[in-house]
Amino acid sequence: MNVEEIEKKLSNEKIELSSSSKRTLAFTIDEIIITFLFAIIFWDQVSQIKSNEQLIAYTKTLLPYILVVKFIYQAVFVYMYGATLGKLAMKIRVVETEYFGLPTLGQAISRSIMRIVSEMLFYIGFVVALFSPIRLTWQDRVASTLVVDV
Repeated sequence: MNVEEIEKKLSNEKIELSSSSKRTLAFTIDEIIITFLFAIIFWDQVSQIKSNEQLIAYTKTLLPYILVVKFIYQAVFVYMYGATLGKLAMKIRVVETEYFGLPTLGQAISRSIMRIVSEMLFYIGFVVALFSPIRLTWQDRVASTLVVDV
């Protein structure tokens, strides 16, 4: 489905795309939640770090766990609710482009994977949304999803 068709469907259904600022704030809320969870879970180890070198080394050991938690958090919440906690707070949600319903499990998984890839590549996949008429990030393009106001 092309951009014009999606825009027409959105207009017919009276659905508004989420603003970039709402999406950014939702992203920030999600990152704070994940960081807070890791701080609680690994507080004993982190509190014993005495130098920047130790912090960097420990962060490298945690990276795979962080990526797995981010993947699961994004995929599960988007599949089950169409939104992460940050999106729920901002009253926005992820929908699939065909009928504007909840994303399928495959869409939620592919969206979550591409989101992590985008983060690892200096958030380029998020930046491209600023130049898209319907604010599509890489993860939206790969999963055929949109982020809309509730």
